[in-house]
Amino acid sequence: MTVANVVLVHGAFADGSSWAKIIPLLQAAGLRVTSVQNPLTSLADDVTATRWALDTQDGPVLLVGHSWGGAVITEVGADPRVAGLVYIAAAAPDAGQSFNDWWKDWPPGPGLAELRPYGDQRLVLSLKGMQDGFVHDLPRDEAALVHAVQTPLAARCFDDPLTQAAWRDKPCWYIVAEDDRIVAPALEIATAERMTAEMLFLRTSHAPMLSQPKAVADFIIEAAQNLSATT
Repeated sequence: MTVANVVLVHGAFADGSSWAKIIPLLQAAGLRVTSVQNPLTSLADDVTATRWALDTQDGPVLLVGHSWGGAVITEVGADPRVAGLVYIAAAAPDAGQSFNDWWKDWPPGPGLAELRPYGDQRLVLSLKGMQDGFVHDLPRDEAALVHAVQTPLAARCFDDPLTQAAWRDKPCWYIVAEDDRIVAPALEIATAERMTAEMLFLRTSHAPMLSQPKAVADFIIEAAQNLSATT
């Protein structure tokens, strides 16, 4: 069975444009790509947005999640339409765990010191946090653009528990961001090892798809090809 559909799920302090550099590369490889616009209002709301994207696909899907998006694809990935999961510097809580449970025992990245309140119980990253923490390996003006388009995160998202953990049953791939200043790289490695994922190590910030898009796209393409060869 051919796995030619890729659904991309962005993380916190981002939006669907965080995939802008890799979408053309995936499309050039013949993949059908959908970028979910997560509302970042709750786990349930982001899961619903991603399931809507699944409903538009015409065959098996490779789900790709960045950061908080990893929690979302872990919940959604149990759907029988999902053939495999790709995590990019991403969370992968177990069933019954929240995002905060997943990373509570690990030191917070220095970029998290730049969280700022936004409206009612929402958070954003400051410009300094974006430029020096989230995407510190991008030019300053590009990092400023990422800051400008970020979707504020409802603080409750990180406390919402998952009901299932798709990585226990589906093939997984994981990109470790070795210079991550948001999530501890050691946690990313431990997460990938727990799910027995195929790993790729990139010397990047928390957003490899922005700083090394070709390497990320190639890894996703390889995952889709491997799934097509085995499903």
